[in-house]
Amino acid sequence: MEVRARAPGKIILAGEHAVVHGSTAVAAAIDLYTYVSLRFPTPEENDDALIYHLKDLDLEFTWPVGKIKEVLPDQGSHAASSPLSCSFEATKAIASLVEEQNIPEDKIGLAAGVSAFLWLYTSIHGYKPAKAVVTSELPLGSGLGSSAALCVALSAALLALSDSVKLDFSHQGWQVFGDSELELVNKWAFEGEKMIHGKPSGIDNTVSTYGNMIKFRSGELTRIRTNMPLKMLITNTKVGRNTKTLVAGVSERAVRHPSAMTSVFNAVDSISKEVADIIQSPVSDDLAITEKEEKLEELMEMSQGLLQCMGVSHASIENVIRTTLKYKLSTKLTGAGGGGCVLTLLPTLLSGTVVDKVIADLEACGFQCLIAGIGGRGMEISFSGSS
Repeated sequence: MEVRARAPGKIILAGEHAVVHGSTAVAAAIDLYTYVSLRFPTPEENDDALIYHLKDLDLEFTWPVGKIKEVLPDQGSHAASSPLSCSFEATKAIASLVEEQNIPEDKIGLAAGVSAFLWLYTSIHGYKPAKAVVTSELPLGSGLGSSAALCVALSAALLALSDSVKLDFSHQGWQVFGDSELELVNKWAFEGEKMIHGKPSGIDNTVSTYGNMIKFRSGELTRIRTNMPLKMLITNTKVGRNTKTLVAGVSERAVRHPSAMTSVFNAVDSISKEVADIIQSPVSDDLAITEKEEKLEELMEMSQGLLQCMGVSHASIENVIRTTLKYKLSTKLTGAGGGGCVLTLLPTLLSGTVVDKVIADLEACGFQCLIAGIGGRGMEISFSGSS
């Protein structure tokens, strides 16, 4: 029996950075996925190893299950139905298992994700031998929630082959967990995210688990449903950035200019609420969709202007904005800024020829372009016979 799980990436439509200062933010799932396949060896195969294969990166990690049991002696006894955090001792033990894999220096950023895999796997399945294979349509470390999508897909695949969820193994194609199972996946994925990021907000894994959209304010998450089809051109500038430094920079600016920055954060809050209202309101016809898209374009432009006020734009982001503006398209950064990814709304009536021209111009600058539907499905799984 093999299970395959997929979980979507995410974008922030409005509210990044300001959310740290009490404003509302809106995040949405995108139809670009991370896939995890998991299977246990048959008795004939007589395999006693845990294998983790990152197919896109051509990296494979192998641990004898006896070695894992020796280093993590308490992992076999926990119930998968009760997610728990990784203790300091277990974190150190897992780090030693990861270190002995000799991850190449240029890929050392992957170590935290490998640690998260080991923690999630051993917490849910103890010391069973297995092979997990990961592939992804999401660029790594670019603000599209690739680590959360990984943790959600891993948690879903692991739970699907545990006793904690009841599923129809004969169902053909993708299927969705029930609400209580989704909640369990989300909690385990959050534990994986903590292994990778330390103190994540929980937005990324929640969007990836449930799909659609989420409104977030002061630690409170509200799931919202989109009533209109939305398509975005996502441009990956390939410029790396340090999220913590950018967040600290906004906070420092707020200390230096408290009155002005309070106005900026309040304006962002209003924009996020309006974005959520537009997306949720019913659509009667194509004209109504066009009107909504025009409003969203204005709000995206206003949002970008406020992010520039916060000091989190970048020359590469401005380059994307100038390029898309030539085609009268609206663009804003998404996530931390300082590089990373940029969103451009693609209106329903926009011709494919124009989209091709925009992409050609952006790729000529060395950027990577992805087209994604916004507010789609969350985590899903499918089963196949032994293979």
